[in-house]
Amino acid sequence: MRPSSGDRERPSAGRVQAGGTPPSDAQRRKPVPPDKTHAEEYYYVKQMNARTPMVVVLEGNEELHGWVEWYDQECIKLNREDGPNLLVYKRHIRYIYKDPSASQGE
Repeated sequence: MRPSSGDRERPSAGRVQAGGTPPSDAQRRKPVPPDKTHAEEYYYVKQMNARTPMVVVLEGNEELHGWVEWYDQECIKLNREDGPNLLVYKRHIRYIYKDPSASQGE
């Protein structure tokens, strides 16, 4: 005797839990990744403590050389030897990297 169509397990229903009930949608979904990974904070604090010479490249490909004195959610303060210190908004920064010319002793 064949089971009726209502007795068959549907493939989309998922695995049955130990209690005999299928998992809910919330149990099947992957958890949402965290909003903040603290990677940016870790990077800035490491560079600030070491006073690492950095190059900040802005949207217009202008390069600023100096070291990061402090930062917050929207901007960084860049200390420079060859000019005034600058407060740079992060939204205008294209990317930041360690100054290779400073490590060569120039």
